[in-house]
Amino acid sequence: MSLSFLKQSGQTQLPPWKVLIVDDEKDVHTITQMALKRFELDQRQIEFLHAYSATEAKDVLSSHSDIALVFLDVVMETDDAGLNVVKHIREALSRKDIRIVLRTGQPGYAPEESVIKDYDINDYKTKTELTRRKLVTTVYAAIRSYQQIDTVTQNRQGLEKII
Repeated sequence: MSLSFLKQSGQTQLPPWKVLIVDDEKDVHTITQMALKRFELDQRQIEFLHAYSATEAKDVLSSHSDIALVFLDVVMETDDAGLNVVKHIREALSRKDIRIVLRTGQPGYAPEESVIKDYDINDYKTKTELTRRKLVTTVYAAIRSYQQIDTVTQNRQGLEKII
């Protein structure tokens, strides 16, 4: 996470939290954005990034090193497209800090428990159960977790430099 500060109208302002929405349904992007429009945590708002396929998601993730949270549709162009993006995040990009919330429009479809554990998935929800209240709660929890992981990572890097 970048700790750079932005100057805007004489005030010091932290950069927004970057949240990537990955879903092949445009309406899901719109609804998620509307539900989180006024979200703020630690005086930081959300900047939404968008991808409509697994390939687009991988491109966005590769070009933004400060994404805090990914809302990820499990089933897009293939039944496991979302899980392939998770694997890309954790293995190819070695990003352990990004928090991931899997979503699906297919009730009853849930990834194996081992996938949730092995790939450090924050949450799993069906799209219909993501009301504004649940979205806000999910985002607060995920970003707090991201902050904690980022703090530990920065402390570890600082200790490595000292040693």
